Amino acid sequence: MSNRYNDIKGTVAGARRVVVTGMGIWSCLGTDLETVKESLYNGKSGIGLQEERLQYGYRSGLTGIVETPVITKQMLDRHTRAGMSEEAQYAYMASRQAFAQAGMDDQYLRENEVGCIFGNDSSAKPVIEAAKIMDEKHDSAMLGYGIIFQSMNSTVNMNLSTIFHLRGVNFTISAACASGSHSIGLGYMLIKQGLQDVVLAGGAQETNYYSMASFDALNAFSVRMDEPTKASRPFDRDRDGLIPSGGAAALVLEDYDHAVARGATILAEVVGYGFSSNGGGISEPSDEGSVIAMQRAMADAGVTPADIDYINAHATSTPQGDMYEAKALDRLFRGQRALISSTKSMTGHECWMAGASEMVYSIIMLQNNFVAPNINLENPDEYAADLNLTSKTVDTELNIILSNSFGFGGTNSALVLRKV
Repeated sequence: MSNRYNDIKGTVAGARRVVVTGMGIWSCLGTDLETVKESLYNGKSGIGLQEERLQYGYRSGLTGIVETPVITKQMLDRHTRAGMSEEAQYAYMASRQAFAQAGMDDQYLRENEVGCIFGNDSSAKPVIEAAKIMDEKHDSAMLGYGIIFQSMNSTVNMNLSTIFHLRGVNFTISAACASGSHSIGLGYMLIKQGLQDVVLAGGAQETNYYSMASFDALNAFSVRMDEPTKASRPFDRDRDGLIPSGGAAALVLEDYDHAVARGATILAEVVGYGFSSNGGGISEPSDEGSVIAMQRAMADAGVTPADIDYINAHATSTPQGDMYEAKALDRLFRGQRALISSTKSMTGHECWMAGASEMVYSIIMLQNNFVAPNINLENPDEYAADLNLTSKTVDTELNIILSNSFGFGGTNSALVLRKV
């Protein structure tokens, strides 16, 4: 039985390579890798209108339309399902795919130490439903067994580690819309430093309307409800806000030598992670903070802006956020060849999941040598005018990709991928 803590004998930090050997996705673009690839290549939006949001009191009924998972008793027993929140269900479905692609069955997971780091938000729906039951019944016994496990911020990790018998590192990253990216970055660091051989890393986000009301209160959402698929318009001068979305994405991160020794197929290599904090207003973006995160990621990877083939921008379709990222990208990449697009033009903003899902989207592009389009980009604003943005799918050789994620509270994350 493998146990990294017993096996490590003075591993030198930075000596190990970190690769991706499995991926899973559950998003508004599809619930398997092939469907998501087709959506990305064809510029197909997953955004629609949900009337229930308007009835509930939202200004905007726009959202990413994410399929509800069907988890049968053949997959998981009723006792386990009772403790799973919406985002935990999404994460379970994505993780099943990731482990299957990595060739890690139940026997492997039981016999080897695998870590789990997921980025996810607080779990709104069970908290609100529990409060309603207490207000009406005044009896905590009516809440039932599973609601505590659905309600905790660690709901995804506790469920995944139990279901898959994961015995390595196990914690939740809650860093706003950079959560999924930071989870991958931390998994990468742990493997690189020799503390783990394998880490399941990812991000998950519930999509029910309870979870998004406070964002709607900030007037952050687009109200272009007459054309839902055209509402998300990153970098476009006529954008009027983001579209909330969610689901889950999971990646199996693995030490390169470990992967080779067991005959795993290597999908991509994570070669750089950069981070920073803006230190400003709680909802105020920063081009300087974005630049620092990207520079750190590229320095960690040993590459320069001239080496980057494609940038998956964070750009959420908000006037201020897109502006500051455009400024940062212009500072680093003006005159460089890197193509830039925001897949959020198709997905909307997948929030705490986004950094992980956009790594999956980026690896799909890396494997298939195309850049997905920044759809709905008709008139780039003044800050994006000089960026090498593409509004159409581009077939091109890709070797190195940079993926950005920024969030409320000034948290910034950037990751660099390389083809192996």
